[in-house]
Amino acid sequence: MSAGHVAPIKMYLAIFLALMVGTAVTVAVAFFDFGYMNNVIMLAIASAKALLVVLFFMHVRWSSRLTWVVAGAGFFWLLILFSLTMADYMTRGWVQGTLR
Repeated sequence: MSAGHVAPIKMYLAIFLALMVGTAVTVAVAFFDFGYMNNVIMLAIASAKALLVVLFFMHVRWSSRLTWVVAGAGFFWLLILFSLTMADYMTRGWVQGTLR
């Protein structure tokens, strides 16, 4: 039985650093007013971070084609759910004075 892919520690540290930078950017975006795009930007950053976790920490990058297809289908489904959520959120009418 094969032991699987062994990745260097430097790669894990680089991915960890990228995830921490992504978290810092997400927190920074929360302090700026981009209007209705705040949630879209935060979901995009969260999706990029999730992609890093799936590819490197879950070793999908070095897996078989079938694993890529299953992971890609799951990520595509996540994009569909985000799109439907954002379509609902951005088309709602808001009553003035209710959001504080």
